[in-house]
Amino acid sequence: MPSLITNNIKISAESKYQPEHSSPSQQHFLYAYDIVVQNHGDQPVKLLSRIWFVTDSLAGTKEIEGAGVVGQCPVILPGQSFTYQSWCPLISEIGRMEGLFYMQSMETLDRFEVIIPSFELVAAPKLN
Repeated sequence: MPSLITNNIKISAESKYQPEHSSPSQQHFLYAYDIVVQNHGDQPVKLLSRIWFVTDSLAGTKEIEGAGVVGQCPVILPGQSFTYQSWCPLISEIGRMEGLFYMQSMETLDRFEVIIPSFELVAAPKLN
């Protein structure tokens, strides 16, 4: 599981190919991914927004921006974590995701970026 700490926030990411929701003959490959956001700092932080860079081996890279994650802007207390699951469709069997979370200290109101480490999206048959 790739992980990275930026500004006292640890991000871990893991993906899993979803064959039951994919249709390779129609170039539709679905990947679920889990993200864990851990606050290693000494102040509560709020996840405000995110930007993803999704690379599909056939379709290139696209940028996806939005407020919060899965409809939430969670506040994460020191020593606590927030976990969520989402999904990503591709037209190929191989891809990659990486990005940034934009966060804010709940005490100082300072805003800062947290790097989401790059992780692979690979259909199980390609792992052989």
